This record gives sequence, structure tokens and C-alpha cells, in this order.
Amino acid sequence: MNRVPGDAENAHSSSVESCPSLRDVHSINPAQLMARIESYEGREKKGISDVRRTFCLFVTFDLLFITLLWIIELNVKGGIETTLEKEVLQYNYSSSYFDIFLLAVFRFKVLILAYAMCRLRHWWAIAFTTAVTSAFLLAKVIISQLFSQGAFGYVLPIISFILAWIETWFLDFKVLPQEAEEENRFLIAQDASERAALLHPGVLSDGQFYSPPESVAGS
Repeated sequence: MNRVPGDAENAHSSSVESCPSLRDVHSINPAQLMARIESYEGREKKGISDVRRTFCLFVTFDLLFITLLWIIELNVKGGIETTLEKEVLQYNYSSSYFDIFLLAVFRFKVLILAYAMCRLRHWWAIAFTTAVTSAFLLAKVIISQLFSQGAFGYVLPIISFILAWIETWFLDFKVLPQEAEEENRFLIAQDASERAALLHPGVLSDGQFYSPPESVAGS
């Protein structure tokens, strides 16, 4: 005789335990989820993310800064035209800075093509440019006679080396993780919005409310 109250009490406790989960489900706001999805889609329509755009700007700064330093070096040595002819037309690996400028152009073209135009989401392109830059600069410092040519023999290789590694750090620790996190948030919000659409159906229109036809009198 005591089993019925016990079963009823167990059923009541299970229904009470299920209430928080139902409240959590119904607490989802579809409007907020749709706003998040639309904001993410709006960022996708812009082309590239803000953090990737910052990376591309830094790559452009790398090229312009190395170019500026190279032009200053040409002026210091006795005029742009004379020094340019000596470093480009009469190129000498051990004394010319022209190859360091070409190295900056190489990094700019590869990185902009990979991460701005192709929107690559992998680190292999930046790893390739940084490896080539590091190997070339180390070989040039060891073999060439740059240190005997004044301050620019130190400045250009060191600045080029540092900028290449800053680009690697920025892409690997900022651009790729942040974009992956934003994509995961978008997928979670999209999945939650689909579930919320099932739990919160749209408001019924007036046409969906109707009265049954009047019955025939005496039926």
C-alpha cells in the first residue's frame, strides 16, 4: 500500500529535477543568437577579419620600413643614383644591401598572397618566409663584410630578422587562434539558434486561428 505514494514521490522529484533543464532551454533568446550570427556573417562579407587586416598592415610596414632604411643607406654612401648603380647593376653579395630589400619584397608578396588574397588558415607560408629570411641573413652576416661598412651593416640585417619573427609570432599566436575561436562561436550560436527555433515557434498568424463550422441544428 505504501508503494503508490513512494512512486508518486519519485515521479514528483524527477519532474522537479527536470525543471531546471527546461528553464535553461527556454531561457535561450533567439533574437540575440540571430544578431550574433548576422554580425559574424557581416564580418565575413567584409573580406578578412580585423586581426588579419592588422597582420597585413604589419607586413606592408615591414616592406616600407626596410625600403626606407635602404634609401637612407643609399644617401649616406654618396647619393642615390651613384650608390644604386653600384648596389644593383654592380651587385656584390658581400657589400650590397640590395638583397635585403629584395628579401623584404619576397616576404611581402608571399604573405599578402597567402593570407590576404587566398585567406590561408595555416602557418606554412609564414614558416617558409621566416625560414628563408633567417637562413639568408645568417649566411650574409657570416660571409659578407657588412659590419665593416658602418651602422647600417648592423641595422638592416637585425631589423629584417626581427620583423620576420614578429610576423610569425603575430600570425601564430593572434590571427589563427582568434579566427578559430570566432568560427567556433559562430557554429555554436548557429546550432543554438536552430534548436531555439524548434523550441520557440513563430507567433501564429490570425489565419491560423479558425472556428469549426456550425453544426446543423438538431444533429
